[in-house]
Amino acid sequence: MSAPLLEVDRVSKQFGMGGLLSRQHVRAVDDVSFTLAADKPEIFTIIGESGSGKTTLARMILGLERPTSGDLRFRGQLISRRMSRRERLAFMAAVQPVFQNPFEAFNPLKQVDRYLFATARRFLPVPDKAATEAAADAALNKVGLSLVEVRGRFPHELSGGQLQRVAIARALIPNPPLLITDEPVSMVDASLRMSIVNLLKALRDDHGVSVIYITHDLATAYYISDRIVIMQKGKVVETGPARAVLDTPEHPYSRLLKASVLSAEDAGAGKLGPAPDLMALSDRLLGASESRLEPRNDGRAVRVYSQLPAA
Repeated sequence: MSAPLLEVDRVSKQFGMGGLLSRQHVRAVDDVSFTLAADKPEIFTIIGESGSGKTTLARMILGLERPTSGDLRFRGQLISRRMSRRERLAFMAAVQPVFQNPFEAFNPLKQVDRYLFATARRFLPVPDKAATEAAADAALNKVGLSLVEVRGRFPHELSGGQLQRVAIARALIPNPPLLITDEPVSMVDASLRMSIVNLLKALRDDHGVSVIYITHDLATAYYISDRIVIMQKGKVVETGPARAVLDTPEHPYSRLLKASVLSAEDAGAGKLGPAPDLMALSDRLLGASESRLEPRNDGRAVRVYSQLPAA
């Protein structure tokens, strides 16, 4: 039996804040676990508001942050440790990031095709210029572009949607089995979001790429996700099949997120705020002293609390 593609095993990340005399510690990620199978590509979505810990978790998976406790394994190899240069290069080829703002991912004074060529030379055995350009063009074809369209162009000469697709193409050059996408549609015009979202689905279905999709957008998460994790203040509060969790969320924070989605009907009626009782209960749960993720029979897990602070 082959090892899972990715194992996140009780991972936590703690940051220190304040000075020497008033040192405090904040748990940005608190005891998070999940596994991605090697033989079943999927879109695994991590949802939460700003400060929920989802980006810190992504940075640990990418090796940009080391966990305070817990282990991360990729294809059975421990990655939550210091790796040799060769190990690090092999890992970077297999796990590629796509960041939120494509205009920050590219130097405005550098032609975008140079990023593609540099990635091909770093990760692939390309013997000459023709092979390098062929690798770049093949990756661009996967995202609906071609080298002819982007050759010699600077970032400002492309639309936000085009530039984000170039960023995804750059990540695909080493043929990675796993993409980490951090809010990949939040800086793209609404009219172009679906093209990026459909592209992620196509990468899963047509090219066998698993995607960790980090977002606060429940609508796109509902559309493309296979499984979902909802995080609040570093903890996983609910997880399971995406449709089941988002159709009938059980945890108060999950229900609050769903209630916060603005519909056209709510906007027309002037109802712009989520349910205040859910907000109050969600705040109370943050102060609970003991909690655990409790598995359900349908593949879901929901955080339950043994002791709640007084209202």
